[in-house]
This record gives sequence, structure tokens and C-alpha cells, in this order.
Amino acid sequence: MSAHYSQVSQNRRDLGHPKFRSATFEEIISILMEEAVPNPFCHVELNTTDVKKAKDFYTKLFDWKLEDMPGADYTMIRVGDGTGGGMMKNPVPGAPSFWLAYVLVDDIQASTKKAKSLGANVMKDVTEIPGYGSFSVLADPTGAHFALWKPNK
Repeated sequence: MSAHYSQVSQNRRDLGHPKFRSATFEEIISILMEEAVPNPFCHVELNTTDVKKAKDFYTKLFDWKLEDMPGADYTMIRVGDGTGGGMMKNPVPGAPSFWLAYVLVDDIQASTKKAKSLGANVMKDVTEIPGYGSFSVLADPTGAHFALWKPNK
């Protein structure tokens, strides 16, 4: 038996269940009452090769309300409670469709600069969306893409 397998098996036994230990009601309530963490995910965006097809699929799959933004090729996704998002035609020609998660920040310039200093590649530098806020798109040191978002106050 490998050392890794042995450690994984021991960890599972330590959790009190062959697979995972169930959380108690008190533990769940405690987690739900914790203060929100800084820099939450605030928006998810579908960059798609076919906006019409994506709209049709997601409105049939989920009870999302879609709202086309006037004067923009962008559709907001309204989900009620929870993190909403948007969808648009993928701006990268030939690239497959993908979801991009946005993280809320207090200072878009400083956060973008810090990410770069920690090894992120800046895919799209800080860009303002007049009347709404500013964003940047980054790839972390492992290659995973994400975006930063700073709304206008």
C-alpha cells in the first residue's frame, strides 16, 4: 500500500465516515452565520461562441431572467438571490466558450498590480465600463483565468 493511499485512508477514517463525515446542524448554522469573506465572487460571465443558443439553453435549464443591455452586445443574467452574471459573444476568435468568474475588489489598480507581482499574467489590463466600474482579466500562475471587478460607487 502506498504512503499516499495510506494517508488518504487515515484522513477518511479521521472524519468518521468511509468517505466523508457529515456536518452537524450546529456546524452548518455556524458556517452560515460567519461574516462574509473579503473579495467574494461577484459575477460570472459566459463568453460564448453562440449567444442565441446559450440564451435558449440556460433559460430552459434554469429560471434565469435575461436582460439585454441597451446599446451593448451584452446580456445580464438575473438569478434572484445569489451571484448573477452575464453573457456575451466570445471576444477571442476561434476560442471555445467558457465561464469567467469575477472577484470584487476595493482597488482595481492595486489588486491587478498585486496579482501580477504574485505571478499572474495580465490578459486584459484595467478597463473602465463607463457608468458601471472597471475590470481586469488575469491568469493565475497555474493558468486559471479570472477577472477582478471594482464597481463605481
